[in-house]
Amino acid sequence: MQRILLAALSSALISTAAFASEVAPDGVAFGEDGQVTASLTGVAGDPVAGKLAFVGRKLGNCLACHINDDATAESFHGEVGPPLNGVAGRWDTAQLRGIVVNSKMTFEDTIMPAFYHEGGERILEKFVGTTILTAQQVEDIVAYLQTLKEE
Repeated sequence: MQRILLAALSSALISTAAFASEVAPDGVAFGEDGQVTASLTGVAGDPVAGKLAFVGRKLGNCLACHINDDATAESFHGEVGPPLNGVAGRWDTAQLRGIVVNSKMTFEDTIMPAFYHEGGERILEKFVGTTILTAQQVEDIVAYLQTLKEE
């Protein structure tokens, strides 16, 4: 019985993955104000995984520039970018996705990196043609940011 359930679950996951299509970095459609309405993966973001990527020093490293009271267990919150407390009340999902994908589409002079964009300036050769985050990590971080509401 356990094998049957496992096989059914595996089959469902494989078929779900087959329907989910990932948007390539050069295929992301930005709105006039930098928003990205369509999901990059077709799979809902996971806010728990998003928080891990958000605080991960080798992934999003968002705390290097932003204060976030939801991550007080983490050290060294930066003050270069705006505080992210209550960010879900200031930006909708499409706007947050656009900012994480490539913030320069919303804020022309920002120093925030484009997390889902190939290229840029002064890149080590081994990183040419790669993105900082995967499409699913972007969706996960956006899902996490949507949990940050004013109290």
